[in-house]
Amino acid sequence: MNDFLKTFFGLRVIADVLPLLLTEGVKNTLLIAVLAIIFGLVLGLVLAMMLLSRHWLIRLPARIYVDIFRGLPAIVTVSLVGLGLPAAHLKPFGSSPTGYAVLAVGLISAAYCSEIFRAGIQAVPEGQMQAGRSLGMTHLQTMRKIVVPQGIRNVLPALTNQFIVDIKESALVYLLGLTVGQREIYFIAFERQSDLYNSSPLVAAGLCYLMLTVPLTYFVNWWDRRLRSGRRRSPARALDPDPGDPSNPPIGPTAGAPGSTLPAVPALQTNGADA
Repeated sequence: MNDFLKTFFGLRVIADVLPLLLTEGVKNTLLIAVLAIIFGLVLGLVLAMMLLSRHWLIRLPARIYVDIFRGLPAIVTVSLVGLGLPAAHLKPFGSSPTGYAVLAVGLISAAYCSEIFRAGIQAVPEGQMQAGRSLGMTHLQTMRKIVVPQGIRNVLPALTNQFIVDIKESALVYLLGLTVGQREIYFIAFERQSDLYNSSPLVAAGLCYLMLTVPLTYFVNWWDRRLRSGRRRSPARALDPDPGDPSNPPIGPTAGAPGSTLPAVPALQTNGADA
């Protein structure tokens, strides 16, 4: 039992490696994950629009891309991009492993983000498109100004969840041989574990990942519940508007108003008026 505790929960080892994990590892992990999700969001939105195209020649390249990067194990993609490109003398980021790491994780993220965007845009009611076209907008203008913003709003929790996945997948970039100052959480813990032949640094790394991902997970769940409850309340408010709420006026002509065919309702007399 003592050997188990010493191997996995050596407090002295954890206390020794934890400052480096928090100052260097967490910083570089967040840097890779944030840049990768930005790359994935931009490319994913482009791919989603291609997937929604009516022309199969536009849909086909996007579908091939999504199927490949969703089907390959992440470790294969990271190896092909981070190790394969420099070996083929294709070095868009020079000798910096961080650039290849961001590119590899971003390519994977874009494949998943494209499907998330596509689902969100397809969830927008068809009437929104018809309304935009009836106002004289082109198809592209209606998509850009009406449909796409609503579609993105529908999938914000799912996109945040993808960011959590990117944080975890950033651990795979240890294959690229990060240098001092570029090491992310897992690389630092793996190095220390190899030097000491003790798994306590990996436990400390796990705690750092949980510190990043668990609050985000609860935030996504709260955000998703809030969006769902808002959608459920909206139809009820439209059918039974609150006359005291200026942001939710009643639909249709008001009784007794000029131009209304409804009879005016006489005002209730108060006790003071009777007296």
